[in-house]
Amino acid sequence: MNIKLLNEALAASRSGKAAALATNLKTGQQSLIQGTEVTGNLPVTDVVMAAITRCWDRDENDSVMTGEGKIFIEIFNPRLRMLIVGAVHIAQPLARMAALTGYLVTIIDPRSAFASTERFPDVTINSDWPDDAMKALKPDRRTAVVTVTHDPKLDDPGLAEALRSDAFYIGALGSRKTHGRRLDRLRELGFTDEQMARIHGPVGLKLGAISPAEIAISIMAEVTQVLRAPVEQAKAERAAAKAASREAAE
Repeated sequence: MNIKLLNEALAASRSGKAAALATNLKTGQQSLIQGTEVTGNLPVTDVVMAAITRCWDRDENDSVMTGEGKIFIEIFNPRLRMLIVGAVHIAQPLARMAALTGYLVTIIDPRSAFASTERFPDVTINSDWPDDAMKALKPDRRTAVVTVTHDPKLDDPGLAEALRSDAFYIGALGSRKTHGRRLDRLRELGFTDEQMARIHGPVGLKLGAISPAEIAISIMAEVTQVLRAPVEQAKAERAAAKAASREAAE
């Protein structure tokens, strides 16, 4: 293990950038990959790069066979983040559940009476207006955004900025009727139906949730589904393709 490359990978992850270490288990050659930048003595072929991309997407290490031997891939993804607009009752269990699931949680609410350390211990609180907070926090493909205030003055600016970002999940609390009015307002801001289709509203899986904790469970379930289901589908498709290939060979 090249300690210098390992430290660089860890530093990249802490700074919010994805990194990977690829190691040839036969020769010991190793390279650090950050985006398209490669540092080290292991040549990174298209096959290896495709495997690294899959590992980044799946959030797990893996290996790939090449003509030069087996390449072990260790990924260093930045932490998942959840930005919750609204320091309301539902946000309390949601923040705790998201943190337990491994997310770095930020509560966004300019109302100090709601957004307090007493109500949200050990959670980062951002008291800026939601659109300003979103611009500063820059939601990316490892960020989930959930708005829960029921107040268009707070939810709409947050949603507008989230729609302009690469956030992998955008959810908004409210009934179907409330969500319909929300879409009308966002449409007036210039967003298309295709763009607004990214919003999960009403937020959460249909579990029959009633209490704030139950609603938080439904939200975390949907966030997890959006994050992981495409990966599981891809795994199933690859497994089916391998099975079909074996049957054809027989």
